[in-house]
Amino acid sequence: MTRPNDARNRRIAWSCAAVVAGMVGLSFASVPLYDLFCRVTGFGGTPQRAESAPAIAKPQEQLITVRFNADTGRDMPWKFQPAQREVKVKPGEETLIFYRASNPTDKPIVGQATFNVTPDKAGQYFNKIACFCFEEQRLEPGQTVDMPVSFFVDPDMLTDPKTREVHTITLSYTFFRHADEEKKLSDRGGNVRTVN
Repeated sequence: MTRPNDARNRRIAWSCAAVVAGMVGLSFASVPLYDLFCRVTGFGGTPQRAESAPAIAKPQEQLITVRFNADTGRDMPWKFQPAQREVKVKPGEETLIFYRASNPTDKPIVGQATFNVTPDKAGQYFNKIACFCFEEQRLEPGQTVDMPVSFFVDPDMLTDPKTREVHTITLSYTFFRHADEEKKLSDRGGNVRTVN
């Protein structure tokens, strides 16, 4: 014979289990959903992705200084830096720059770059057409490569009241060692140009 408290306790236990299962499911979905949100809106300085640049801005419009920053994760032994520290660009004009990465170790290493733009409010106007960060990169022992980034700054940034005072944008990349490096070592990826 079941008592009323036993049935109530089972319902509470099942409810708690359902809530825990739902929270676990949401925690796994939160990262890709947040990433999608950032890419669509430019939130948190996330640059946009574009197929091509629009027409070049009018000649009288201001130039934007784009600075480049490079970092590596704690366990990433690569040397990583921009080939140039900054460029001045016309809004709407496609620009190609390079970052250089070197693997000074005696083992192949697979890495993946994360990126952002500062100030954050400029992220929605910074559009990347091609970037090494879209794919994992593998460097052989002693290998050095130049990795391209093609981008443009949307001319609408100059007329947006929130961003028209922005004259300098910083594009930052951080390279991390790939978590599944052993599986990735059989793959070749990325649009890289070998230097040596």
